[in-house]
Amino acid sequence: MVEKNGDDKGFVVKDRRMFDKGGEVREEDRAAEEARGRDHTHILQDTGLQKDAGAAEEGGEESYVLHEITFAYFVMSLHTSALFHFGEFPDPNSGEKTRNLPAARQTIEILDVLKTKTTGNLDNDESNLLEGVLYDLKMRFVRESDKP
Repeated sequence: MVEKNGDDKGFVVKDRRMFDKGGEVREEDRAAEEARGRDHTHILQDTGLQKDAGAAEEGGEESYVLHEITFAYFVMSLHTSALFHFGEFPDPNSGEKTRNLPAARQTIEILDVLKTKTTGNLDNDESNLLEGVLYDLKMRFVRESDKP
């Protein structure tokens, strides 16, 4: 639903993406990060992007490469997400640690589904990693659920 405010302009669309078409941090976001006393390079690190130094040295366009996604990397990514929801890490924007137990529980359930669907298809290291992460998160969930 669009509210009419008398001037009949409809609605306004604002681009809130951090990166421009070239993959660089937009100037407005860079200025906001610097005003907060933070370097803008953490944005690229937080997304898993790394600069491809080889392309820049060869005179080509600067580009970014992602980490290789392995099963272990994926499981650890979900583990980190759950820890964030348990309030282990501060929010990058506000700096506050907040708990969101329903989101943590959902991440644990995703890992449980992953365990069920991959039974018999994992090597020992992958299986042990998944078991360990699930055990850690389930125990943490029980402890966190008892807190006020």
